[in-house]
Amino acid sequence: MPSEIPDRIIIDQVLPPSAKGMAARAAGESELARYLAKWLDNWLRIPGTDFKIGLDPILALIPGLGSGVASGGGVIILLEAIRSGVTLPVFIRMGGNLLLNTLFDFLPLGGPVASAFFKSNMRNLRLLQAWQAGNQAAVKKSTLRLFLSLGLLLAALAAMLIGLWIFYAWLISRVFQHLLA
Repeated sequence: MPSEIPDRIIIDQVLPPSAKGMAARAAGESELARYLAKWLDNWLRIPGTDFKIGLDPILALIPGLGSGVASGGGVIILLEAIRSGVTLPVFIRMGGNLLLNTLFDFLPLGGPVASAFFKSNMRNLRLLQAWQAGNQAAVKKSTLRLFLSLGLLLAALAAMLIGLWIFYAWLISRVFQHLLA
């Protein structure tokens, strides 16, 4: 019988950290994410095809409640990413995947189909697993490329809108000039 029960146990005294233990912990953390991504995006194979759907597009058919439940599973994957220490740009990319999938759910009938093809949870799982496997540089590089591409796309759209505005202003001034002359 122990003579005295300690008030506080320091875990490093009981089980010192090791590289093997850290790797096992990271694998265990991504196990939940892998499980959720599989059930939400690749649970059921469509007969006669190799295409799989998950509970996410099926739940999206239930207005309001289904989308919330499916997005909740995606948020858990994001929490696993935070625990793994992903950088802010990678986290924003993962959040953008989840947000886009949630926006698909607002489209009647076409939304669940788009969600079945987009598979945001599997995308986020691949990013998380690459991060945990030590490929942080590759994940950062691909995320930077994505943000640069989106920036260029937004700049092109802004230029088109400004160009259209200038064209309409010119067209209206020409029409009024001919009407008043």
